[in-house]
Amino acid sequence: MSWQDTYQDWKENKELVEDLRADLVRMEGNQDELEDAFYAPLEFGTAGMRGVLGAGINRMNIYTVRQATEGLALFMETLDEETRKRGVAISYDSRHHSQDFAFESARVLGQHGIPTFVFESLRPTPELSFTVRHLHTYAGIMITASHNPKQYNGYKIYGEDGAQMPPKESDLITKYIRKVDDLFAIKVADQEELIEDGVLKVIGDEVDKAYLDEVKQVTINQELVAEEGKTMKLIFTPLHGTGAMLGEKALRQAGFENFTMVPEQAKPDPDFSTVKKPNPEDTAAFDLAIKLGKEEGADLLVAVDPDADRLGAAVRQPDGEYQLLTGNQIAAIMLNYILTARKNVGTLPANAAAVKSIVSSEFATKIAESFNVDMINVLTGFKFIAEQIKHFEDTNEHTFMFGFEESYGYLVRPFVRDKDAVQSLVMLAEVAAFYKKQGKNLYDGLQELFEKHGYFVEKTTSLTFDGVEGANKIKDLMAKFRAEAPKQFGDYKVVAMEDFDKSEKSYADGKVEAMTLPKSNVLKFLLEDGTWIAIRPSGTEPKIKFYIGTLGDTLEAATKKRAVFEEEINNFVNE
Repeated sequence: MSWQDTYQDWKENKELVEDLRADLVRMEGNQDELEDAFYAPLEFGTAGMRGVLGAGINRMNIYTVRQATEGLALFMETLDEETRKRGVAISYDSRHHSQDFAFESARVLGQHGIPTFVFESLRPTPELSFTVRHLHTYAGIMITASHNPKQYNGYKIYGEDGAQMPPKESDLITKYIRKVDDLFAIKVADQEELIEDGVLKVIGDEVDKAYLDEVKQVTINQELVAEEGKTMKLIFTPLHGTGAMLGEKALRQAGFENFTMVPEQAKPDPDFSTVKKPNPEDTAAFDLAIKLGKEEGADLLVAVDPDADRLGAAVRQPDGEYQLLTGNQIAAIMLNYILTARKNVGTLPANAAAVKSIVSSEFATKIAESFNVDMINVLTGFKFIAEQIKHFEDTNEHTFMFGFEESYGYLVRPFVRDKDAVQSLVMLAEVAAFYKKQGKNLYDGLQELFEKHGYFVEKTTSLTFDGVEGANKIKDLMAKFRAEAPKQFGDYKVVAMEDFDKSEKSYADGKVEAMTLPKSNVLKFLLEDGTWIAIRPSGTEPKIKFYIGTLGDTLEAATKKRAVFEEEINNFVNE
């Protein structure tokens, strides 16, 4: 069926909900937009699906949400009754239609007799991960588009270990989703009847308390927090999302009393009206926090994204200005503190290990090695860090200390199996207290680590290519980097190229060796000076991402090197 035929089906559907009908009217006559909305189904990958809200099979709406949930329900019907009856936990963020999509999912599952546990109001992604484990459900659904702009929403499926569904199960679910041809024929149960029959249970406070009880264990040095937490000034912003309630409670129960939430950003707002992008990676997201921080003389500013799985921070400098830290720097500072504090109190296990993604900084690796702690590299996607945690538990090979991705996602304690900004908020506050007691701040601590381990400077950039042509452009660029692999960047030769799609590491001398990580569309170039460049398409946005990791004897040298590499990449892309 052509996209025009699919569009016509939607246009002629008398039962189409009103907001989607209005969207069809708005798009009428715009061939490019219509084609993008109807040319192919919204891609459902191992991270679920994410897309622009609106009418069409390539958009987020109640029909594509029903289709995804029908696929999950059909897959669960292949399981034994006891497993199926464990049900599905469902949470959602502050975006447009998030609550609608959550309860719509419950109605689809309820039609199949599958129990659901849906939060009464918005809750963070890490709490959904915890809830799956806490209630022993078979799966979880999180309605969120994380840090994307306001026009997006998304749908993520979690497995019974609280991690995003692993590739094997996710691929099976995808097959069932694709079998659902008629989105308008999917049956849904009546919500009130499901509640009356106990098939749909609304949850909230009890799970919050259980989660916060676990968060208490994040604090390592309670005496330090009790001493410094009363006076250390902290500004916290949830960026109009889910982090406000749990973030505030977690800080208070840990012993941090002197903090202020940015008032303009404390309440949920699907339009994210005070920021262009609700992303703690974005400097502009800190504008209001910086303004308030200067008024109150705050030591530390912390922002979490709308579903509270990512965290960014800024530190007050002697001149009163604020220095933003990168995700890699925050991870390095937290890891160093965790290992130092655990060693000091005698709770650092001999088999301790940390886990990071292949596109994250080697700075943390150097820190781990200085404590004789293993650093394990995994593919991008926190589910791969969760896989390692499960492997550690099954084999006792290692004890998990910390996991992170450069994109501002960290996990301190594995009662959650996804990145957790609430845990990270409490831990980073403790690290700030550690340095404050010494008359220093987090930025001073970072400089000490640079002096000890070398100056690591990283940067992630991305190019956005929308629509059908954009998807092809991204494929062409990946093909070009494979076929015409650069031999050097700046003055530094490429000593090896890792192609994770081919599971091959090719050396400059012609030697080729097999790689053991799962296949993924990622290229990584290793340079003779110990720095690296990686390239991968985004799994959730129409972007191709470039990661640069440099190392120098000084900050200036590493930064200059990064700028040269960035220019070389741009030249190669635009040739």
